[in-house]
Amino acid sequence: MVPQTRYARSGDLHIAYQVIGQDAQDIVYVPGWVSHVELSWEEPTYARFLNRLASMGRLIMFDKRGTGLSDRVSNDKLPTLEERMDDLRVVMDAAGSERAAILGVSEGGNLSALFAATYPERTTAVVNGATWATLRTMRRARWTTPPSQSVSPPMAAVRRARERRYRCCA
Repeated sequence: MVPQTRYARSGDLHIAYQVIGQDAQDIVYVPGWVSHVELSWEEPTYARFLNRLASMGRLIMFDKRGTGLSDRVSNDKLPTLEERMDDLRVVMDAAGSERAAILGVSEGGNLSALFAATYPERTTAVVNGATWATLRTMRRARWTTPPSQSVSPPMAAVRRARERRYRCCA
């Protein structure tokens, strides 16, 4: 069953979110770069993951501005991490969540860490997966994996695309 999609107002924009479960512990799921709160339920494995999270607490999930069912943003006004952090706060307010465990995946992990550092009184825990500190190759960092040691062809493709996209920033 797909939960009802609601909208929280963040400035001039509407941020789509859903709430599932009724436990006392709130869990806010902060997705990666792209999400769609309603289509997420159509993929069986992802739906099982979301239902499992909801079995551990009241799950709050949302589409960041510019993605999924949230209002679009123009390419010349892409949101900052701080604006997206404010969207997370607005969604928590709209859902009636005073404090929550924040689960961030990919780019959502950076957002989760910033939220927890800015609003420690609203954060009970932070769990991040597949999150990075930088997209740049750090030549002197011994803990990074050299591109030649890619663990899988999909990761190699992601690495090549990332290098092309962020070449201007190196």
